Amino acid sequence: MINERLEAIKKFYHRHKRLPSYSEMLQLFTLSSKNAVFKIVQKCIGLGFIKKEGNKLAPTSKFFALPLVGLVKAGFPILAEENRDYLTLDEYLIEDPQSSFLLKVSGDSLIGLGIFDGDIVIIHKKHQALSGDVVLAQIDTEWTLKILKKDGVKAYLESANPKYPPFFPKQDLQIFGVVKAVVRKFN
Repeated sequence: MINERLEAIKKFYHRHKRLPSYSEMLQLFTLSSKNAVFKIVQKCIGLGFIKKEGNKLAPTSKFFALPLVGLVKAGFPILAEENRDYLTLDEYLIEDPQSSFLLKVSGDSLIGLGIFDGDIVIIHKKHQALSGDVVLAQIDTEWTLKILKKDGVKAYLESANPKYPPFFPKQDLQIFGVVKAVVRKFN
C-alpha cells in the first residue's frame, strides 16, 4: 500500500515540481483524516524517500531512485531474477558531485569507444590524467574530448575514429577533466 501512495506522490511531484501538501494528500489518497496522511508521511520519511526541512517536506535522492530489479544476461535469453533495490543514477555514475559536471558531445571522434554525437558525458574535474583516459582538454586554443596518450614526456590526443589523425599540441595541452561515464537516451 505504501508503494502505491509513494507512486502517487511521485506523479504529483513530476506534474507540479513540488511535493503535495497534507491537504492535497487527503485528496490524492482519497482519505478524510489528516492523521492518516501524517502516518503515510512518517512512513515515507522512515523509508528515506522524503525528509522534513523546517515546516516543509522535501524529496531525498532516494525519492528519485529507480528500482534496480536484478540482473539480466545480454547473451542467450534466460529468466531474469527480480531483486528490488533502489538506485539513483547520480549515485551510481557520479563519485564526487562537487567536482563533476555534464557536457553534451558533438562529433564522431570517439565512436570507437561508444561515445556518440548527442551523448552526455560526466566529467570529473581534474588536471591530471593517465595515458588512455578520455579527457576534456584544451589543445592550443581549442576544447575537445579525446583520448590522452603519453609518449615518454610528450603528451598528445588521439581519437577513437580512424578518419582522424593524432592531435599534437603546437603550444599547449591542458587537461581539465576525465570522462567518468556516458549517458545515452534511446528514442
